[in-house]
Amino acid sequence: MKKIPSFTVNHEDLLRGIYVSRKDVVGEEVITTFDIRTKLPNREPVMNTAEIHTIEHLAATFLRNHPQAADQTIYFGPMGCRTGFYLILKGDLDSRDVVNLITETFNFIANYEGEVPGASARDCGNYLDMNLPAAKYEANAFLENTLNQIEDKHLVYPN
Repeated sequence: MKKIPSFTVNHEDLLRGIYVSRKDVVGEEVITTFDIRTKLPNREPVMNTAEIHTIEHLAATFLRNHPQAADQTIYFGPMGCRTGFYLILKGDLDSRDVVNLITETFNFIANYEGEVPGASARDCGNYLDMNLPAAKYEANAFLENTLNQIEDKHLVYPN
């Protein structure tokens, strides 16, 4: 079988960052899938499911309520490898186009107080698997390690 494009990325050299994973045409719309890489693959511990799940709930809620991005947001969710997230937005976009949005999102998570949206038995299929303090820690680490001093090497996949 032919490898899918995301399996051709050199994960040994991949840094934390925001990368265009793919662009697809659906009807007359371009949708862009972003690889929001919060961990160094195979070089540092991955996130646990509880903090990933919490980040997913907070980020998806934030993005779908964002004054400019709500109508563009199609999906925000975790990678199976637990080293980051995928964000799918309407539009033919590049990584630089979403740096401010991703920074806003992770600032929201790092500073969030209160009940996690959708964290109830009625609203979520695994509502007990949440960890807000760990999610805030991970969001703050991504801000400090990458987003607050982002460079081109964090925006373009390595060869």
